Amino acid sequence: MFAIVIFSKILPKVTGAYGLKHSEPTFLDIKYISVHLFDITWIMCKTAIFFGDDLSRYNFGQHHPFNSNRLYAFWSKFRRENLHESNQFTIETPVMADEQTILLFHDRDYVDLVKRSSKDGKGFLDMGDTPAFEGIFEASCYVVGSTLRALDIVMNNIDGIDHAFNPIGGLHHSRRDSAAGFCVFNDIGVAIVEARRKYGIKRIAYVDIDAHHGDGVYYEFENDPLVFISDIHEDGRFLYPGTGSPLEKGLGKAEGTKLNVPLLPNSTDDHFVDAFKKVEEFIENVAKPELIILQCGADSLAGDPITHLNYTPFSHRYATTSLHKLAHYYCRGRLLALGGGGYNINNVADGWAAVAKSLI
Repeated sequence: MFAIVIFSKILPKVTGAYGLKHSEPTFLDIKYISVHLFDITWIMCKTAIFFGDDLSRYNFGQHHPFNSNRLYAFWSKFRRENLHESNQFTIETPVMADEQTILLFHDRDYVDLVKRSSKDGKGFLDMGDTPAFEGIFEASCYVVGSTLRALDIVMNNIDGIDHAFNPIGGLHHSRRDSAAGFCVFNDIGVAIVEARRKYGIKRIAYVDIDAHHGDGVYYEFENDPLVFISDIHEDGRFLYPGTGSPLEKGLGKAEGTKLNVPLLPNSTDDHFVDAFKKVEEFIENVAKPELIILQCGADSLAGDPITHLNYTPFSHRYATTSLHKLAHYYCRGRLLALGGGGYNINNVADGWAAVAKSLI
């Protein structure tokens, strides 16, 4: 395993032609009337957006980068553009996951630790990035529960909804037995396990465009040959968590089912698009998924206080639009988006609004 371990996320910046093949699906989603993926006639989709004060409970205080202003900045932008009045969006209220559901992914001892820390609200759950606070267990359960409700909506096409976005989801650093990098419970990991247990999904594509490598997803599924991970992130030599080398391609039978694409600091939209073409090829030629999960952290946009990439919202729009089309081509529209990081509230608002608009 290749890793340059950077232990803290809050460090100064200085450390810090698609024709069908015989092995491809023999159906096309009814939203497409052309065989070629990028030569399609597009029909508007319906998307569920999760918002509510219970989601904002997952924050570490106003002086911490992961604070409640992030969610409300996105919601203000969403309303200013009158997206809440669009028939293509439905607003869903947050939902709590129960403890047994959390335990589908996380270890019992760790869950018990979070519950104890939730009562006294003292100390840290990791090495200094993720402070405990009173009610942190319940707040974390709202994140996981909302992501799982989003999964249910997408899998069942409830009320004709094709896609879903949980802006506070995407906590991609936490491991089965520990917190890390502002992440308590890994809603992505729980969703992957639940998609298999509840819906019999086998092939899952997880795409992560957060500035930080999604180590908590990567290493927990490093040996899994049917979880296809594509992760574009700032090079781990310059940013927490110090992992995500292109040499990390999966282990054992899973070798070749993982794609890590690190980018140098100051990389722009052009660099991102070049990298994302590798993701598109990976999904088409290797993954051929039944479900796509996108972690769309906005900390890769220029001006984030703890990262060094220089994207604009164009990159988020490009990635989401591409995955939107791939989702209809390969997995009947099943696309779940999760907000991830982002600590400049204007960037969060612009990046996540670009994602939402690209889902309809």
